[in-house]
Amino acid sequence: MRELLEAVAAGEVSPADAEARLAGYATDDAGRFDAARETRRGVPEAILGDGKTPEEVASLADTAVETTGRAVVTRTDDDQRRAIRQRLADDHPDAEVTVHDRARVVVVHADDYGPPDLDATVGVVTAGTSDAIPAGEAAVLADEMGASVERIEDVGVAALTRIVDQLDRLREADVLVVAAGREGALPTVVAGLVNTPVVGLPVSTGYGYGGEGEAALSGMLQSCSVLSVVNVDAGFVAGAQAGLVARAIDGEGSDGDTDGDDGKPPE
Repeated sequence: MRELLEAVAAGEVSPADAEARLAGYATDDAGRFDAARETRRGVPEAILGDGKTPEEVASLADTAVETTGRAVVTRTDDDQRRAIRQRLADDHPDAEVTVHDRARVVVVHADDYGPPDLDATVGVVTAGTSDAIPAGEAAVLADEMGASVERIEDVGVAALTRIVDQLDRLREADVLVVAAGREGALPTVVAGLVNTPVVGLPVSTGYGYGGEGEAALSGMLQSCSVLSVVNVDAGFVAGAQAGLVARAIDGEGSDGDTDGDDGKPPE
């Protein structure tokens, strides 16, 4: 602890970083950021944009970069993205800000951030273009956890030939996230054709009875194929679950920077 305090006094470690190393989280005006989640759980802490002001989102993103070298912000709007860019330009001008417009995710890497690298592939599959938002969120998260991500688009069950001609690609993946709306049949079909884990991601596309994702969720929960299911539009959770499978395949991410040497706080 003395070394850490001396580093703070010398300006080598910021107070926020020191707090995160000691307590596992850092506090700012917008809340508390769980800076130890990745070392504790293997899943990076994310900042949910929904319900937060642009200033709150930007503040938490700044704290995330300060304490872990990275920020992942989900479900953002244009105002929040502008606020993040402005705040990071002032406090971390060398950081790389990547905006995934369709997925509504912003990712920030500090200039010295060392991303994890897993020897495993996550396939992210969509039934149709309308499923792209939560599927994109899942793809970003799996990528940030170090997996290689393969996108397989528009293979819904309305024309089974579309999924059949992608079988080789599906079977090459180590784990699959399969997103579908309406009746949610695609994950069941895919899970019956591959010998890899399948994570069903129900999407709130469709109309009429059960059209807000309820029918898709019910269909996946009642699947006669073996698969796991996340909540409606829960792309982050699906990507995290697939990323954890990828970490297990890789040997718990032993090739990635998960010991705190890249600025992440120790447990």
